[in-house]
Amino acid sequence: MAEQKRKTDKGKRIVRNIKVRITALILIYCTLSLTVFCGMKTQMSEVQAKTKEPENLYAQSAVLMDADSGRILFSKNGQQERAMASTTKIMTCILALEYGKLDGKMSVSSYAASQPQVRLGAIKGEEFYLRDLLYSLMLESHNDSAVIIAENVGKNVEGFADMMNAKAKELGCENTYFITPNGLDASDEKGSHRTTAEDLAKIMQYCIMKSPKKDMFLEVTRTQDYQFTDCSGKHSYSCVNHNAFLKMMKGALSGKTGFTGNAGYCYIGSLQDKGRTFIVALLACGWPNNKSYKWADTKALMKYGIEHYEYRNIRQDMSCGTLKVYNGIDSQKPFETETEISLEVVKTDENWNILLRDDEEVNISLNKKKSVKAPVEKGEKVGEVHYTLNGEMIKSYDIVTGCSISEKNAAWYLKTIIGMYFLQKI
Repeated sequence: MAEQKRKTDKGKRIVRNIKVRITALILIYCTLSLTVFCGMKTQMSEVQAKTKEPENLYAQSAVLMDADSGRILFSKNGQQERAMASTTKIMTCILALEYGKLDGKMSVSSYAASQPQVRLGAIKGEEFYLRDLLYSLMLESHNDSAVIIAENVGKNVEGFADMMNAKAKELGCENTYFITPNGLDASDEKGSHRTTAEDLAKIMQYCIMKSPKKDMFLEVTRTQDYQFTDCSGKHSYSCVNHNAFLKMMKGALSGKTGFTGNAGYCYIGSLQDKGRTFIVALLACGWPNNKSYKWADTKALMKYGIEHYEYRNIRQDMSCGTLKVYNGIDSQKPFETETEISLEVVKTDENWNILLRDDEEVNISLNKKKSVKAPVEKGEKVGEVHYTLNGEMIKSYDIVTGCSISEKNAAWYLKTIIGMYFLQKI
C-alpha cells in the first residue's frame, strides 16, 4: 500500500509540474504577443501621428499641391466655388506676358482711370510700358493697372476676360469663371467672378512651372521694390511687394494676396525645398481684422508638405509573361492550335519619382488580354501596367507584343503539307 501511495503521489507531482510548465508557457506566449501587439500598435500610432493632416485652418477652402505632378496632397473644400479677389491677377499677369510685349506702350482709358483703390493713380491719356505695369499689378495689386493691361492686350475688358476663361479651360479649371482682370467682386448672366482652391492652384502651377514666360513671372513676383515713370517721364511711381510670405519661410518662391468683401482674405503661394515645389491656395481665409490668418494657414500647410512628403522612385521593371496566340504560325510546332509570344512594357522613363507621404503606397497591377488571334504585329498593344494611389490611377504603361506572328491560312497549310510530303520522299 505504501508503495502504491508513493507512486500515486509521484504521478500527481508530475502532472502538477506539467500543468505549471504549461501555464508558464501560456503566460510567456501571451506576454510576448501582447508586447508585439503593443509595439505594432505604437508604431502604427506613431505613423498616424506623424502623418496627421493639418487641422483648424482658418480658410474655408484650402489646398496643398505638388507643383511637379499637380497632385493635390491636402484639400479642405478644395472644389467649392468662391470669390478669389486679387489672386485673379496671376492669370492677368501670365496672359499679359504671353500675349503682350514688355516694351509695348499701353494707353489709359477713362474707365481704367476710374478704378477703385488700390490703384496706381493713372490719368486718362497717359501711356505706360507693359513691363512697368506688371510690377504695379503684382507688387501693389493696383486695380487700374489690371484694366489698362486688359484693355490693351484684349482690346477691352470683356475680350480679355474671354482670354482668361479660355486659358482656365485649357488648364482644366472646370469651376472657374473670370469677369474682371483685377478680381473685384462682379457678376453677370453667367454667374459671379469665382474659382476654387484647386483651380487656383492649377493656375499658379502653370504660371511657375509650365508657361513659356514662367521665368519672367517669377522675376516680377519675387521683386521686393520697383520704381518707374510713365512713358513721358513726367510722373514717377514706386512699388513695394506686399507678399510677406516671401520673407517668412526659406524657399518661398512666389505668390499673390487678395481681399474683397465677398472673398475675404485670399492667398496663392509657392515654395521650393530640396527639389520639391509646393503650392498653397487659400480662399475665404478670414475677414478684417484677421489679416494674418492667411500667413498662419500657408505656413501650416507648407510645413506639413515639407515634413511628410518625400520623393520615392516607384518605377519597377517587371515581367508581363506571355500571351497565347491562336492560329499563329509556330515553326517548332506547326500544327498546334495555339502558341505563345513574349510581352514587353513600353518604358517611357527610366526613373519615376513621386512625392509620397510616409504611410502612402503605390499599387501596381497588370491588365492584359489573355489571348488573341493571329496575325499579331510586333509592338501591338495588348494591355497596360497600372499605378494606383489611394484608389486613383496616377500613371500607366503600355504592354506590347515582343514579336510578330503570322496567321495560318489555306496557302500555309498547303505549303506545309507539300513540304512535309517531299521531305518524307527524300
